Amino acid sequence: MINGSEFKKGMRRLAAGVSIITSTEHGQPCGFAATSVSSVTAEPRPSLLVCVNQQATSHDIIHRSGVFCVNLLGEGDAELAQRFSAPGSWEARFEGCDWVPLVTGSPALLGALASFDCEVASAVVVHSHTIFIGEVRDLKLWQEAVAPLLYVDGRFGSLAQARL
Repeated sequence: MINGSEFKKGMRRLAAGVSIITSTEHGQPCGFAATSVSSVTAEPRPSLLVCVNQQATSHDIIHRSGVFCVNLLGEGDAELAQRFSAPGSWEARFEGCDWVPLVTGSPALLGALASFDCEVASAVVVHSHTIFIGEVRDLKLWQEAVAPLLYVDGRFGSLAQARL
């Protein structure tokens, strides 16, 4: 049996797109950076999933509100991803960017590659995390170019860097 540290070392070799997951409760936005996002199905109802550590403040807000928005980041958004990964106030995380509420009220990042506004359809607890499966209620494709921000081996990068 492998231990958690070995598992994390192996998973750091899996390049993943970076997203900011947002939600809101009583008009107060919250959010965090994540790489644990995946599509579930397109038919009959478009759905995706996000895995959230139960110790994260956003976890309980998503659980109570039943909504979240997945904002896919572009290669120029590394500083924003760092800000949403570090401890700090919610207000500071959201400063300096344009955010708009979508159908569920969750903040969507203007200029993200895409924003998927979701309503929680189910939640599955797996040890320290909850897998929230969200049905997509709204989708915004903010830009034509698709140049995602990636996270691999503990660093943010781009597809161009990954090819080197």
